[in-house]
Amino acid sequence: MDKATIGGLVMGSGLLLLSIMIAPGSSFASFIDYPSAAVVIGGAISACGIAFPIGALLLLPGVLKKLFMPKQQELRPVITQLVEFAEVARRDGILALENKADSIEDPFILMGIQMAVDGTDAELMESILRSEIQAVAARHKTGKALLETMGRYAPAFGMIGTLMGLIIMLGNMDDPEAIGPGMAVALITTLYGAIVSNLFCLPFADKLAYYSRKELEAREVILRGLLAIQVGDNPRVLEQKLNTFLPASERAPRDSAA
Repeated sequence: MDKATIGGLVMGSGLLLLSIMIAPGSSFASFIDYPSAAVVIGGAISACGIAFPIGALLLLPGVLKKLFMPKQQELRPVITQLVEFAEVARRDGILALENKADSIEDPFILMGIQMAVDGTDAELMESILRSEIQAVAARHKTGKALLETMGRYAPAFGMIGTLMGLIIMLGNMDDPEAIGPGMAVALITTLYGAIVSNLFCLPFADKLAYYSRKELEAREVILRGLLAIQVGDNPRVLEQKLNTFLPASERAPRDSAA
């Protein structure tokens, strides 16, 4: 569970609610308008339906799930595992890694180990693994683009809803007492659009971009480790190479212990 995402949503929503509570003469009821919400949310989703194929839209539930329950891969355990595989390959031969297949949970590592055991050419192995990384990056890009598109169109539909409200209000100018409430309802749609865009969609897209960078970084570490194992690099040299991906605070104690 991503505590930062949840904490940010709670804090942002709480500040908005607190502002409504402490503002003189305001009430929650005056900020609730279902037609306005339908225009903003429905309009943003409709725009995504026009901009993306149905297959991309079906990715949205999984994208939202990843925001709250990400599967982050820590680099230190990955490096440790790759170094252990390098030690086995150097000591017992690379075919000995076939016995480790059942203990490998990461499918990307498993695919690389299987290719190494099968004697796949280093260049071909790198090409296949990099193609897999590029495919992951493309999927991440699509999920991020979905949220960015919704964040871009939500304020526009908020403005459209406001214009619609103003047209309705101006059509009823014969009732002066209804002008004030009508103006308030018209402006609520713009408010909804700004909130949906700046509290939800765009921050979600930025969080996805962060997770994407971390996952691609982990896969790059794995790729380099697998290629080094295949060519028979010294395990200690391999560890030093892969440790460069870690912050100094994480690798210094292990280096000093070595």
